[in-house]
Amino acid sequence: MAKLSAFADEVSESFAEQVDFLVSQGVGHIEPRFIDRKNIMDLSGDELAGAKRLLQDNGIKVSAIGSPIGKVRINEDFEAHLDKFKHAVELAEFFETRLIRIFSYYPPEGKCIDDYLDEVVARFGRKMDILDGVDVILAHENEAGIFGHSAANNAKLVESVGSEKLRLAYDPANFVWGEKNVDNFNTCWPVLKPYVEHVHIKDWKLGATVGSVPGEGDGQIGELLGDLAAMGYGGCITMEPHLQVGGQFGGSTSSEQYATAIAAVRRIASEVGLELE
Repeated sequence: MAKLSAFADEVSESFAEQVDFLVSQGVGHIEPRFIDRKNIMDLSGDELAGAKRLLQDNGIKVSAIGSPIGKVRINEDFEAHLDKFKHAVELAEFFETRLIRIFSYYPPEGKCIDDYLDEVVARFGRKMDILDGVDVILAHENEAGIFGHSAANNAKLVESVGSEKLRLAYDPANFVWGEKNVDNFNTCWPVLKPYVEHVHIKDWKLGATVGSVPGEGDGQIGELLGDLAAMGYGGCITMEPHLQVGGQFGGSTSSEQYATAIAAVRRIASEVGLELE
């Protein structure tokens, strides 16, 4: 049975309001990213404890840490960034989740990130060393502008790193607006499916500036959920609708729009036989 999760910061900057919204929608997981206007990476110990207590009091589990790790240029100071990664691992353990959502670096100004495979792999190798003996897996998200912008590069990254602790977070809409690919289910999903540990549900029409209600864009959400059902997928599918605003570090969606998106995903899942928790 798959588990429904959400980037609830799209609904409200207030973490209490995010939790209230999830409770109202019967969504039992969250992918925390921004909490009371702060990135989760920047919270104090007391703020983290308060967030965890609020989740526990409302029976909500963490699907993954929605970290920004890897959303920096490949030529920026890596040691400082690696310290942030270590903190992301601490957050995963603190919130009792096995997954950290990450990215694979932007190129230096004026350069092509496709030319930096060796450096990207070397950086991920350092991360694997830190994860040795830790029950945490990295879920790399395909996104425009980073090394993992294409299906081929995502597969190349996972295969080159060669660790079971590096898996993929599959986002169909990112292939639509980033790669202009309206057939990602047939061209990207088969390539990446063996490595997918986590799924983001965001739909998009080619050429649009904001997301679409799931099933109404070019992301082939129905086909994806149908195949998840066929493979007996038991991981999380995390809602990230971007129905009002979508950008490099997040987006926004009204509570009414978000409720509509959740209802659409539940309807499609029911139609294709994907059981949702």
